[in-house]
Amino acid sequence: MKKLLLLGVGLFALVACEKKETPKGSLHLTGNIKGLSQGKLYLKKIEDTTFVTLDSIIIKGNSNFESTVKLKSPEVLYLFLDRGQTNSIDNSLPFFAEPGEMNIDANLKEFYASAKVTGSKNHELLTEFNSYRTKFNEQSLKLVEKKIKEGFNLSEKTADSINDAYQKILTRKYRYTANFAATHSDFEIAPYLALTEIGDINIAYLDTIAKHLTPKITNSKYGKLLTKHIKDRKQNEK
Repeated sequence: MKKLLLLGVGLFALVACEKKETPKGSLHLTGNIKGLSQGKLYLKKIEDTTFVTLDSIIIKGNSNFESTVKLKSPEVLYLFLDRGQTNSIDNSLPFFAEPGEMNIDANLKEFYASAKVTGSKNHELLTEFNSYRTKFNEQSLKLVEKKIKEGFNLSEKTADSINDAYQKILTRKYRYTANFAATHSDFEIAPYLALTEIGDINIAYLDTIAKHLTPKITNSKYGKLLTKHIKDRKQNEK
């Protein structure tokens, strides 16, 4: 009986060790890059407009990967894939990281397009936003293609028409982004989008977004950057 009890305690301790909790203020990232037998992954972030490497992971034989890095608050990180001798522009995957457990599954052939990111509500919202932004970008691209196709035959009237259509698309895109940020003011994606997508919008819109942010988001990395951005713009526009 005593031996059985000791065995039970030992098994419990083993399971407990295997299920270690992610340290507070850290990101535990796991994943799999299907088809990758050899290469290197780099986990990076942008600091003062420069990429800074947080971790590097060597892939050799096993396409699974794991990394734990400090992360005080949610922010966009980048998973870079070094394919070795294979050249590809599809080697960078931005994702909205959050402290805690996250997972990224992708394949070697379509690293960015195939990626499935789980464990982050901010990333879910970013994916939703990007689907609409793609539609705006496609509409703008069609106008550019039309302008190029006309070439030297482009009349002033047609040029003005294309420019007006482009401005309308841009206005809709800005309004959609501002509304999306204001609607999701309790997530870090709100100040992030305000900074990266519509930083030059009428300052009144940025003020409205900032005022809607919850105290937690205001004190986040992007919340503080948005506050500084608004302050700097007001000083420069006096």
